[in-house]
Amino acid sequence: MGTSNEHIAILGAGPVGLEAALAAADSGRPFTLYEAAPEVAANVREWGHVRLFTPWDMNVSPRMAAHLGAAGLDVPSGNDFPTGDELVERLLAPVAALPEVAPRLRLGARVAGIGRDGLLKHEEIATPQRASRPFRLLVEAGGAEEVASASVVLDCSGTYGHANTLGDGGIPAPGERALAGEIVRTLPDFESEADAWRGRRVLLVGTGASAQTAARALAALVAADPSTEVVWAVRDTAPTWGAVDDDPLPARAALVAEATRLAAGGQPGVTVRTGVAVEGLARDDGRIRVTLRAGDDREDVVVDRVLALTGYVGDHGLYRQLQVHECYATAAPIDLSAALLGAAAGDCLDQVSHGPDVLRNPEPNFFILGIKSYGRVNQFLLRIGWDQVSDVFSLLDRPEEPAAA
Repeated sequence: MGTSNEHIAILGAGPVGLEAALAAADSGRPFTLYEAAPEVAANVREWGHVRLFTPWDMNVSPRMAAHLGAAGLDVPSGNDFPTGDELVERLLAPVAALPEVAPRLRLGARVAGIGRDGLLKHEEIATPQRASRPFRLLVEAGGAEEVASASVVLDCSGTYGHANTLGDGGIPAPGERALAGEIVRTLPDFESEADAWRGRRVLLVGTGASAQTAARALAALVAADPSTEVVWAVRDTAPTWGAVDDDPLPARAALVAEATRLAAGGQPGVTVRTGVAVEGLARDDGRIRVTLRAGDDREDVVVDRVLALTGYVGDHGLYRQLQVHECYATAAPIDLSAALLGAAAGDCLDQVSHGPDVLRNPEPNFFILGIKSYGRVNQFLLRIGWDQVSDVFSLLDRPEEPAAA
């Protein structure tokens, strides 16, 4: 159970943040759940039209099921594959409305920075004195700013919306920042937004599941209206599209098969350029001219729209003033990153929790959970988030042992 001066700040009311809120309630610890958007699971809503690869039974945690069942509410289950919107409406929103969560939920409250009361980043390194000082959270809400206090911070803010840039080497391509307002970086709902894409020449950049999903939808638009044209720029020379042998997730296998078909030239009007980097972007008589580079060769592609689905990373600036040791390669907390790399990643279905101690940071009682904790390792699965929450609360029940700096 929590102590009298303990208060937990949970950042982000998505799947893992809500799970953490239930765990805090179960432990008897006071908490505040901060959500920057005006509704819970806003990031999931952004891709609400997309159907998950995984069924309900893999997306409902035992803790969520227990709380919903105790409240007499429906517990989604079975082998049907929900959309993002269905995940929110049938699971996440009902969890957020539970009496053990709702009074502690602050919507429209963005945590913009985290520090330690009276301390800077370089002070009291790995000492008990640092752990004795409360966290200071700068909170933006209702057009004003305020400072909140917490003894424990769980960063469950996720990655969606913090998109990687288009340029080679991970930096913005020349002209990219000037055209930022004209580049789409989230997965559109092509069914409801068809008029915005039909009859246009589109550059799609990216290789992962989001880009493959977009490519499949755009190919359908091309088939329905041949005046639509797609150029798909892929960084890898010989992409595998994330194929898994004997894939137990049929929807994922079907997506890989469609990407493979398109890359082989199976859809007139869809051209896949592999082994290319975006060298630059510029306005061109009301359109966008994109320079693609493959080795020493350059090709200018003039398009109407640019769709950049190059992956996402978390907002690491939140804890710039804290003693967080990140892996130089993955940007994940160092101990967890070492465990993930040591396991050689692999299919997300093969992922297992690596135990509570890899979640520790040199900063006492500060934890990064959920997909953000994986940094650039893209094998996160929701059940790992459930395990991480349980692991953190097991740590809170035993004395703090600062991680190595």
